[in-house]
Amino acid sequence: MEPAKPEDREIARIRRERDLYRRLTLLGEQADLERFLEEALAAIVEISGAAHGLLEVYDERDVHGERRWFANHGLLEHQIAEVRVAVSRGIIAQALAGGTTVMTASAILDPRFSARDSVRVGRIEEVLCAPVGDCPPCGVLYLQGRVARGPFSADDREVAETFARHLGPLVGRLLARRREEPEDDPTRSVRRRLQCEQLVGRSPALTRLLEQLASVSPLDVTVLLSGHSGTGKSLVARVIHENSARRSGRFVEVNCAALPEHLVESELFGALAGAHSTATRRIDGKVTAAERGTLLLDEVTELPLAAQAKLLQLLQSRSYYPLGASRPLPADVRVIAASNADLERAVAEKRFRADLFYRLHVVPIRVPSLDERRDDIEDLATSFCARAIARHGLPQVGLSARALRTLRAMEWPGHVRQLEHAVEAAAIRAAAQSAAQIEQSHVAPGSESPAAAAGAAGLTFQEATRRFQAELVQQALEDSGWNVVEAARRLDIARSHLYNLIRAFGLERTRR
Repeated sequence: MEPAKPEDREIARIRRERDLYRRLTLLGEQADLERFLEEALAAIVEISGAAHGLLEVYDERDVHGERRWFANHGLLEHQIAEVRVAVSRGIIAQALAGGTTVMTASAILDPRFSARDSVRVGRIEEVLCAPVGDCPPCGVLYLQGRVARGPFSADDREVAETFARHLGPLVGRLLARRREEPEDDPTRSVRRRLQCEQLVGRSPALTRLLEQLASVSPLDVTVLLSGHSGTGKSLVARVIHENSARRSGRFVEVNCAALPEHLVESELFGALAGAHSTATRRIDGKVTAAERGTLLLDEVTELPLAAQAKLLQLLQSRSYYPLGASRPLPADVRVIAASNADLERAVAEKRFRADLFYRLHVVPIRVPSLDERRDDIEDLATSFCARAIARHGLPQVGLSARALRTLRAMEWPGHVRQLEHAVEAAAIRAAAQSAAQIEQSHVAPGSESPAAAAGAAGLTFQEATRRFQAELVQQALEDSGWNVVEAARRLDIARSHLYNLIRAFGLERTRR
């Protein structure tokens, strides 16, 4: 076998370096410190071909040295303790303190380490230990043993040093975020196991939801999400996907209510050429698009009975028939169904198959309404405000204390979705007026505050809230030219709910 040419070795080195930076880029998107360390260690172990590894970081602002986090790969509990002692004392500790990498082909033969009991007992051979971050380091990367025969190479050392050095800023960012976390946040412990930055809040209702998600996400089972429209069921489904083994696959969302009835089966399961009048070529459905990923079927009660039968087959046999096909295709997809309707009632009324209901009802999760999460309104509003400012390039403004109290006091029939759009509109109004912060008048235009308006007019709280909602709906209808579909989109509520509000408030189109 001919030795590798210099140019081939250079190409291999460039590819390895490219893969390394790709890994670092992906790691930079991680928001949870513990998971970040686990994924970082897994990446460098794979790249270097190490058999065991330990990655430990600490908060340099912690004067007592108690705030330390570590990830382990392949080491037993007693071995972890021995490694942590080794990196905190002696030659390795001195080298790391000076920002120097320690590498040996055989610790048991190396005079620097051979006298250690743990080295002799464990018969430790190859060791590569690099500081994390710049000097002074904020942690240590320790690699021990090789999967393949032979010591760590100079290339392994270069890759480990580069990787560990670039981990420093990422660790610093996560540690800064950890320091900013409120100490009384009851969701903290579950968030350490769950990547869920999108789900903002600290209420008991949200804590219970997060605990359910942490339990069910790793399991490859069907989940049924229920809850009012606007509570965030799609967001919850995405959290389940991103915390599952399928997170590298696609997350495909389908709103069953938006599919034309005659095209539902084709959209979901695909069709062969000529299967129907519009199938001039083979069509891949959403099931194919979600292969090895997750398929969210929102408003699943709107599926026609024929499509329900095909969905049942998919869940039972992990296979399906595209329209016009004589043979089934295998499907490796996790299904999450969501509905704001009463599925059991739909079953009783024969609008939904009972056998499909039981197949979907493997793990039911109810997403709480905003009424159950009123303690989260201020956190949600603050998050939505920052998001709106970033999205529209608005001046940096915050919500005043009165504006936050007003938002918390208001009724939100459209739940989290309605709150988000209300805060976005308030931020835009404040920017248009060059206001220093978002005030009550921006949150509830037309009045100084709901409370003041109620007092001045002699209204009760419920009457004042009803008046505000009627004005908000009327304005959305007028702005959209009484296009109910567009007005419902702007308010982020279902069309059926908007029709109910129009009737309830007795709204009519203004003559012009």
